[in-house]
Amino acid sequence: MPTYSSGSSDSPRSPSSPRSPRSRSPQRARALLLALSATAVAATLATAPAPAAAHADATPRSSAVPAAPTLTWRPCAPSTGPAELECATLPVPLDHADPDGPQISLAVTRLRSERPEARRGTLLLIPGGPGGSGVRQLAQKGAALRKEMAGAYDMVSFDPRGVGGSTTASCALEPDDRHLVTLRSWPGPDGDIAENAARSRRIADACGRHGGAVLRSLSTANEVRDIDRFRQALGERKLSAWAVSYGSYVGAVYAQKYPQHTDRWLLDSTGDPDPDRVERGWLANIAVGAEDRFPDFARWAADPARDDEGLRLAQRAAEMRPLILALAAKLDREPKESTTEGVPLTGNRLRQALQNALYGDSLFPELARLVRAAQDPAAKPVLPAVLAGPLSDQDAAVTMAVICNDVRWPGAVSTYRRAVAEDRVRHPLTAGMPVNVTPCAFWKDQPAEKPTRITAEGPSNILMVQSLRDPNTPYAGALKMRTALGDRARLVTADHGGHGLYLANGSPCADRAATTFLTEGRRPHEDISCAD
Repeated sequence: MPTYSSGSSDSPRSPSSPRSPRSRSPQRARALLLALSATAVAATLATAPAPAAAHADATPRSSAVPAAPTLTWRPCAPSTGPAELECATLPVPLDHADPDGPQISLAVTRLRSERPEARRGTLLLIPGGPGGSGVRQLAQKGAALRKEMAGAYDMVSFDPRGVGGSTTASCALEPDDRHLVTLRSWPGPDGDIAENAARSRRIADACGRHGGAVLRSLSTANEVRDIDRFRQALGERKLSAWAVSYGSYVGAVYAQKYPQHTDRWLLDSTGDPDPDRVERGWLANIAVGAEDRFPDFARWAADPARDDEGLRLAQRAAEMRPLILALAAKLDREPKESTTEGVPLTGNRLRQALQNALYGDSLFPELARLVRAAQDPAAKPVLPAVLAGPLSDQDAAVTMAVICNDVRWPGAVSTYRRAVAEDRVRHPLTAGMPVNVTPCAFWKDQPAEKPTRITAEGPSNILMVQSLRDPNTPYAGALKMRTALGDRARLVTADHGGHGLYLANGSPCADRAATTFLTEGRRPHEDISCAD
């Protein structure tokens, strides 16, 4: 059993080398992955008046400290979440360097503690993405999280700028440019990227013409500043947080910029924080993530238990990889009519369907049915909903804008052509997509500031939870975040596959560690591994 200690959120500790998870060879760690998943943030309005807290940004954009905004809470529109959910609108500066200038609106939500006598603070759920809705995530996760927290927190979340009920931007993209398989730059059947480059340039041009100041403001740095405005509006000196996927990077940046305002900080499914690459690196690592997660699906699809469901695709797990690759190649040559008019099942749609299904075991049956239908000459495949039509214009805009505004991308198409050719050989399941050209190569505006470097300077109040086999962010990337944080963090590793861990992919050990940390403030003395 792991031993636990109380993590202090008030006194910084000296940086030290991270403790490596036990019982895992470097080869195994390199071969296994971890991923992100969009989630929501929890926090609530305190009864005390909001203080004019000092702005702790290490590189302040303005010397002025604006007065904390006031939140007017109201019942949320009917949803599938807890009936007690409340909603409000938070004004934030379009440009934090000009706090008295134009304002935009963020949709925020809260779920109060049902046991005020047990309440110890406010828990913020930071959504993933970019493009994830925290309002939706709190509605989805609120009941389960409330049960785990046993009244310890009010819980709050928000839609980041550009998302959902907050102020959004538009690139006025044509529907064909908003499909997931076109926003994700899947190369042609022979690896050609000429069409990808033309589409990426077209999207960047459209965003440059139509996006305006709001699109230019969509960045990790501004989301972090918006979170601190939310904290001030809540009247809280400190926040606790559960941050998932891309949100875990946002959470790490907040903890770097505003360490004195962090209480208990849970980072779930974390990527490599390399400030020279950030989103570029995360996208490239999808290739490794897919290769490492695929054996889980292969074993599932070859299990005799699938016979009763009609979903057994092979006699042996080893047969699944060549089966999928051959089927995708056939669909490259001969796209198959689907039940969605005008949207055929192509090789790249099958590859994207595979990538989506690797997020969780519960998605395997849908992928198996798609494969079955693709193999049957008489069947029309039913496409997963996310592949059957285009994304909304606002979702496409925020997804592109954040990754392009955060960091510079190479501009030469030849760089991507070489990378795709190499990656297709190393990682055929993803066919070169993760390293292909994107609209960021032609983006009209350079990043307004450099990405934040995550360091070991700050309070030791962070717990990381990670799956070993995640299709989106490799475990090796999580270890780099762990190294960067030094003695500020402890890492709980679960021998699981899928995207997102806490209250998601079935690790009781990791769930207990996360709940214990958030409710009691106790972490393992050292990094631990969970086998359940």
